[in-house]
Amino acid sequence: MTVPEDPITLHTVVLTSLSTYVAPAALKLLLALVVWFVGGYAIKAIIGLNERALNLRKTDATVVRYSRNFLSVALKIGLLVGLLGFLGLETSSFAALIAAAGVAIGVAWAGLLSNFAAGIFLVVLRPFKVGDAVTTAGVNGEVKEIGLFGTKLDTADGVRVVVGNSRVFAENISNFSHNPVRRADATFQVPHTVDLEAAIALFLVELMSIEQALAEPKPIVEVLESNALGTLLALRVFAPTAAHGQTVFELQRRIARLRSSQNWPVPETRTAVRQIEAV
Repeated sequence: MTVPEDPITLHTVVLTSLSTYVAPAALKLLLALVVWFVGGYAIKAIIGLNERALNLRKTDATVVRYSRNFLSVALKIGLLVGLLGFLGLETSSFAALIAAAGVAIGVAWAGLLSNFAAGIFLVVLRPFKVGDAVTTAGVNGEVKEIGLFGTKLDTADGVRVVVGNSRVFAENISNFSHNPVRRADATFQVPHTVDLEAAIALFLVELMSIEQALAEPKPIVEVLESNALGTLLALRVFAPTAAHGQTVFELQRRIARLRSSQNWPVPETRTAVRQIEAV
């Protein structure tokens, strides 16, 4: 007498599917998550070692930050591709898909690629570095970072502005920090009733007493123009670039103080009226 085989039940199918497909897939996914987190810490360690090595060589901060961004992106992409292969996803299929949609993707990525290329040129040619005060692409601020695709600037009123590297590289760049000396300019309208030479002498004394002012080049007080209000003077002081902003404020303060101490009147237009009697 033979014993009949047990019929295949739903419970058996579920257990078989779990043990055959779900359990290995879950294990792979769990291992992938562990590798992702461990890989993230490893990437941070590699970036940290790279930064310390560059800092020991006294590498410029611009190159250090750009290198950090480049390594971070490159290593994370490599880790992601490796994990996809570990999970059994054919990464070559993604390449084929990208190749098939080459035109659309090329248009979408054109801006990013141009920003990436411009970022490399910014680091190599170095029109500015981190910490410089610049004006570029219509933005005036301090350079905080040159990234892979954009340059980060902090404006004087505390706004963080990110400008695409291609725009920075394509437009004019004014670097206010490059030269060690900058000139602070101001003008002063001398009224008709004030002795011009005496006013020039007083201003020269004031400008030379400004703490930030350099002895060479010397401060300048010259006649800019003569107009209906009197004589317009040009006041110019040379100071270290780092003290330029403070020098500008101090220059205006000295002008206001001298006008008050000398009690100079407010400039006014003179009009001459001549009456001719009829013959």
